[in-house]
Amino acid sequence: MRYKAAATPRLRLFCFPYAGGAAHIFRQWPQGLPPSVEVCAVQPPGRGGRLRERPITSLRQLVAEAAPALRPYMDLPFAFFGHSMGAVVAFELAHHLRGARADGPAQLFVSGCRAPQLAREGDFTYNLPEPEFLAEIRRLKGTPPEVLEHPELLELVLPLLRADFTAIHTYEYSEVPPLTCPLTVFGGVEDEDVGVESLKAWRAHTTAAFTLRMLPGDHFFLHGSQPLLLEALNRDLRRLADTSP
Repeated sequence: MRYKAAATPRLRLFCFPYAGGAAHIFRQWPQGLPPSVEVCAVQPPGRGGRLRERPITSLRQLVAEAAPALRPYMDLPFAFFGHSMGAVVAFELAHHLRGARADGPAQLFVSGCRAPQLAREGDFTYNLPEPEFLAEIRRLKGTPPEVLEHPELLELVLPLLRADFTAIHTYEYSEVPPLTCPLTVFGGVEDEDVGVESLKAWRAHTTAAFTLRMLPGDHFFLHGSQPLLLEALNRDLRRLADTSP
């Protein structure tokens, strides 16, 4: 989904949402980014205009299906941004493109996500009984309370959340050579689930420049600290757009 398509874009920013999230979480981003950057928010199955499609429960399948769907929009230089589960999708898609001998992102931005090579610490919640699963969703604070308190909305959202959690919790990292593009990592200072050391571990995944930026907020700091996040992205994206052929 392209938000406020640029008349003459020089760079496209593909944005990948967190588990349970949808393309609309990026709808305001064009207002805070350079006019030469076109924001393309990725809409996975099971939400928005794809509500009737079955959500995907395998992260690698999600990447395999996203690659050909996005390829027509990769006719310009591009960058990837992903938050939480979306960060792993963006990372794996960058490697998928390299494996297919296609041009990869000019820069990778990952947010609110521990480095993929770090084993999860037994926090698998995708297969919990519904009361415990709902308690975990409430703890993470990524789903609006009005959705959780509305039985009909909850009935629509729960299968999607469980599918996304299955995809990220069953994901297994396979060792691959590092990327050659710059990699910028964002983290929330108050994020109890993703600590600074697990963010620093992303350094192993690029031979180019690596930057770590910590912003105020918990795991969903991309909402509360959106102006600061967009300000940081603005600088890097403007540089990429200005140097694009």
